[in-house]
Amino acid sequence: MAQEKTLDLTQGVIWKQLLLFLLPIAVGTLFQQFYNTADAIIVGQFVGAEALAAVGGSAAVILQLVVGLFTGLSSGATVVISHAFGAQDKERLNRAVHTAIAFSIAAGGIITLLGIWLAPDALRWTRNPAEIMDSATVYLRLYCLGTIPMLLFNMGAGILRAVGDSKRPLYYLIVCCLLNVVLDILFVAVLHMEVAGAALATVLANLVSAVLILLQLARTQGDYRLVPRQLKVHGSTLGHILRIGIPAAIEISMYSISNLVIQVPINDLGTDYVAAWSAAGKYDGIYWSLMVAFSSAILAFVGQNYGAGRYDRMSEGVKVCLKMALAMTVVLGGILLALSPVAFRIFTDDPEVIHYAIVIMFYFVPFYFMWPFIEILANALRGAGDAVIPMVISVGGICGVRILWVFLVVPHWHTLLSISVCYPLSWLITAGVLIVYYKKANWKNQ
Repeated sequence: MAQEKTLDLTQGVIWKQLLLFLLPIAVGTLFQQFYNTADAIIVGQFVGAEALAAVGGSAAVILQLVVGLFTGLSSGATVVISHAFGAQDKERLNRAVHTAIAFSIAAGGIITLLGIWLAPDALRWTRNPAEIMDSATVYLRLYCLGTIPMLLFNMGAGILRAVGDSKRPLYYLIVCCLLNVVLDILFVAVLHMEVAGAALATVLANLVSAVLILLQLARTQGDYRLVPRQLKVHGSTLGHILRIGIPAAIEISMYSISNLVIQVPINDLGTDYVAAWSAAGKYDGIYWSLMVAFSSAILAFVGQNYGAGRYDRMSEGVKVCLKMALAMTVVLGGILLALSPVAFRIFTDDPEVIHYAIVIMFYFVPFYFMWPFIEILANALRGAGDAVIPMVISVGGICGVRILWVFLVVPHWHTLLSISVCYPLSWLITAGVLIVYYKKANWKNQ
C-alpha cells in the first residue's frame, strides 16, 4: 500500500510512536485554542468587557455544541479509515474518504442554515444578558457562515491522522491561526468592526484551512487520495461511520448542552461573571486542547492496531498513553495556577472580572487528574468499535450529574462555587465507572 509521510502505529516502540504522533496534534490543538482565544483577547482589549462576554458567553457554548456534534461524527470516519489502513484494504479506504468528505459538505450546509435561523432563539433560551444580546446574535450568525469549511477541515484532519499523518494538519492550523490573528487586528482594532469583525476573521481563516487540507488530500499519492468526481455517499460505509460517530457526537453534544445549562445560572449572576467564565474557559481550554491530542492519538493507535489484529499492543498503548497524559496534567496544572493572576490581564483590566476568573481556575485545575482516564479509556474503546457504552457512561456521569446539579442544587445555593463544583464531581463519577467498564469489558473483540 502506498504511504506518504504516514506513521504505521502497528510497529515500533509504543511510547516513541505515540509521542511522534501526538506531538504535532498537541501543538496543533494549542494553535487552535489560540485561534479561538484571539477573538476574545482582541475584542476584550479593543471593545470591552461586554463584547468579551458576547463572544465568549452563550455564543461560545452554542458554537461548541455545533463543532462538537460534527467532531464526534468525524471520529467515526477516523476509526473506519484507520481500520481500513491497518488492514491494508485499499477499496474500503477509498470509499470511506469520499463518503466522509461528501457527508461533511451536506451536513455542514444544513448546520449553517439552522445556525443562522435559530441563533436569536438559542441565545434567549440560555438567558443571555439583554445588554449583549445584539452583539452575541451578530457574532453567532456570522460565525455560522464558516461551518462548512470548519467541518471540512476537521474531517480532512481526521482522515490524515487516521493514516498516521499528524504533521500536515498542524502546518495548516499554524497558517490559519496566524491569519486569524492578523484579520482580527485588522477588522477589530483598525476597522472597528467589533464582534462582527472577529467573527468574519474566523470565517475567512476557516475557509483557508479547508482549502489547504482538501488540496493536500487531492494531490497525495497515497491510497486515501481525494478525487472530486468520486465524491459520493456510500450507504454501507456511511452506516459504519455513523454507528461509531453518532454515539461520540451525542456524547460531545451532551457536554455542550450541559455547559449551556450551566451557562444559564452564570448569566443570571451578571455580565462580570459571564466575562470571567469566558476568560477562564480560554485558559481551561488549553488543557482540554492537549487532552484532545492524547484522545486523537489513542483513537488512531487502537484503530490501526485493531485493524492489524495487534490486540496486545492496543492494551499496552493505552497504559503508556495514560502515564503520559497524567504527567502532562500535573505539569500544566501547576503552570496554569501559577500564572493565572497575571494571565487574565491579557483579556481585560477589570479587577472584578480578573478576580472571578482566578477563583474559577482554582475550583477546576486541582481536579484535572481525573480527566485522562475519561478521555483516553473512552477513545480506546471507541477505536476498537465499542462506541455506545462509553457514550452512555460519559453522558450519564458527566452531563447527567451536571444537569441534575443545576436543577436541584443551584436554585438553593446560587453562587460561583456551587455552579463550579459540579464539574469535578461529574469527572470523579465518570472516571470511576469507565475504569471499571474498561477492565471488565471484552473490548478487543467488538
